[in-house]
Amino acid sequence: MNPTLAINFWGAARTVTGSRHLIEIGGRRLLLDCGLFQGRRAESEQLNRELPFKAKKLDAVVLSHAHIDHSGNLPTLVRHGFRGRVHCTPATADLLGIMLPDSAHIQEQDAKYLNKRLKHGEKAVEPLYGLKDVERLLELVTPQRYRKDFEPLPGVRCRFLDAGHILGSAIVCLTIDRDGAAPFRLVFSGDLGREDLPILRDPETVAGADALIIESTYGERYHADIRKAEERLGAVVKRTIERGGKVIIPAFSVGRSQEIVYELNELMTAGAIPAIPIYIDSPLTVKASQLFAKHRECFDEETWEIIARGDDPFGFGRMTYIKNVEGSKALNRLAEPCVIISASGMAEAGRILHHLKNSVEDPRNTILIVGFMAEHTLGRRLEEGAREVRILGGTYPVRAEVRALHAYSAHADRDDLLSFVAGMDAPPRRVFVVHGEERQALSLAAALREKGLPQVEVPAFGDRFPLD
Repeated sequence: MNPTLAINFWGAARTVTGSRHLIEIGGRRLLLDCGLFQGRRAESEQLNRELPFKAKKLDAVVLSHAHIDHSGNLPTLVRHGFRGRVHCTPATADLLGIMLPDSAHIQEQDAKYLNKRLKHGEKAVEPLYGLKDVERLLELVTPQRYRKDFEPLPGVRCRFLDAGHILGSAIVCLTIDRDGAAPFRLVFSGDLGREDLPILRDPETVAGADALIIESTYGERYHADIRKAEERLGAVVKRTIERGGKVIIPAFSVGRSQEIVYELNELMTAGAIPAIPIYIDSPLTVKASQLFAKHRECFDEETWEIIARGDDPFGFGRMTYIKNVEGSKALNRLAEPCVIISASGMAEAGRILHHLKNSVEDPRNTILIVGFMAEHTLGRRLEEGAREVRILGGTYPVRAEVRALHAYSAHADRDDLLSFVAGMDAPPRRVFVVHGEERQALSLAAALREKGLPQVEVPAFGDRFPLD
């Protein structure tokens, strides 16, 4: 008798953040990702704190990559009693070692700041988790190499393929044994990258699947030509310099920050932009960039060519990396033009909030959006043209120029996603479209049905689907 096989969608369902997909295999439970929800503060807070399943009953976690919307709530599992293993690639394991402590620190600092502004009778803000929870979680992390099978559970084989999204990102390929029947193949795309992006290898192809869980962040949208992105970045920087302003770039510490540093370094080397100060204001970004240098197995040929000629693709010798709070505060007192890159990528936490608070009212400045901004985040409100925004408890008019360069997105666009599915040796029998706002997910699902795929679902939060 074959064990019950089902999937439960507890996050990134008709929305982008909070990736959590629970696989039931008989009496065992395997969780794919455990990310933080981001967006409306009260709603996200509740979703992050109140797990919809018993953490103690989870047997294992398989993690696609280290971005916080995929990994950021792992310490909460430990806080609720999880004691299984967390399987991920070696680069992801190293990134968790710097990102999760940073996440705990940011939550503690933001809670401290907000509690200072509490009005009489308001409840104090508590961090979601602390450093001790992170330390216990990191003891459970088990690195697994690309393209090598391992068993997260008895009778379940897993293989990681390169997703080309960020350092260490993986496509998760599960093969589940069934008595008297062919094994069931379940593929989770994680977040898929794009071809020809700087630094990392392109996404790998997958042979086939009985069921596919695929992201849809850009399910109905197309990216601009990455080859023209550097020119546009240079134009934004030059224009801002000419009017004496600063370029403020919210960027994820892992992936986008390194790509922008890479491009700025190339522009300055070529003389396309003046040699103005460029500050990377995020200790996490400094550590992450150092990890990039460690995990060269993820590099593409172009990056290897830069290294071979003796150049530094991450511009350590040209950029100024800010490591302490005093240095970060000093940037807001600078009068001369400069570029400031700071986390978090969706402008929801961290030092970027202080830079935005101090820059958003000055029309000389530019706020440059270089990645996807989820609904209801500060970054999304700025991108959509809000005339005033709330930042750290205050309200500020938006007078700075706001520009978006989505060519730098590390997410596959509509064509890339359709090509990924078309590249399989055989089309999947079932597809579940996740990790996209409802419009994006529904659009990609419709396109997949038009391609002849028989069963395409767009699950909502809490939906459960038998897979037998």
